Amino acid sequence: MSNCCHTPDITQPAGHSHEGYDPRKDILLLGMLGVIVTGFILHFSGWHPTYLGTFAHAVVKLMSVMWWGIAGGIIAVGIMSRIPRSYFQVIMGRGDTVGGVIRATLAGVLLDLCSHGILMVGAKLYERGASLAQVMAFLIASPWNSITLTLILVSLIGVPWTLTFIACSALIAITTGIVYLQLVKREILPANPFTASPEPEFDIKADFKIRLSQLKITPALLWSILKQGFFESLPVMRWLFFGVVLAALIQTFISDQAMTTWFGPTLIGLLLTLLATTVIEVCSEGSTPVGADLVTRAGAPGNGFTFLMAGVSTDYTEMLVLRQTTKSWKIALSLPLLTVPQVVLLGWLMNHF
Repeated sequence: MSNCCHTPDITQPAGHSHEGYDPRKDILLLGMLGVIVTGFILHFSGWHPTYLGTFAHAVVKLMSVMWWGIAGGIIAVGIMSRIPRSYFQVIMGRGDTVGGVIRATLAGVLLDLCSHGILMVGAKLYERGASLAQVMAFLIASPWNSITLTLILVSLIGVPWTLTFIACSALIAITTGIVYLQLVKREILPANPFTASPEPEFDIKADFKIRLSQLKITPALLWSILKQGFFESLPVMRWLFFGVVLAALIQTFISDQAMTTWFGPTLIGLLLTLLATTVIEVCSEGSTPVGADLVTRAGAPGNGFTFLMAGVSTDYTEMLVLRQTTKSWKIALSLPLLTVPQVVLLGWLMNHF
């Protein structure tokens, strides 16, 4: 029986991404928010000690260009909380085709979750029968391509470079997914043991028509979307605030000349960026302001792209989750082996063309 036969309620969230989360107990969120608020107070108080003044100015400057992206992201997350996961599952398509890999990449680009949150979704998709190629393409495309971070990245580095980053990350996701199709086909890597015959197809069009017919724009609904979006965004914003503080510290203690010298658009600068992003364990929201800083201050867009992409590909948390989910170290270690060379190549091309 089709899943569209029930009557969905568009006014209710389709599911919570962070059930059990209490922002009042989130030390990182409260701590980073406190640092940012202190930065604003110092900036507007007129008291500007050498380093504190520079740090406060950097915090205000970063937040002044990011606030609209954060606001837009909260609205987007609130709306997406009304969309059932079954929509994304249907969009993924068949797992043994290039088309299925492309669909998984698009789903990853559209899903608004951080790099750690996306791991839970990816693991669940694997358990529900998505192919290894689809799960990998999904994970590679997702982390910083969410609506929230895309809006923020536009505010930091502009539309052209943001679109370039998105296109290149999608290219890596699709290319890597196709490689995984061949590796599984040739039995070099194990196939997903949870893959089963497809269930009756979910009729998105029929379900969407029902939801659209029920939709009534009311102040209560708008408030509920904003409230839900704000709450769902808090675990993301804590890492975003952490990234703002980290980027402000970098601007305070590392001069523009040092940024250009050490992390400039050279092969050494690119490799140092790769080393730094491998060592630093920062969520995708936290890496976004730092990656943007490499674009704007170091004049190295390829390094910024490498920092964002390779940070996920070499994330030991992601590799451990992959090992736990797939029961295979070969699969877990294959992620950086297949993606990092592509990231470095595209980063080098961005710096020189």
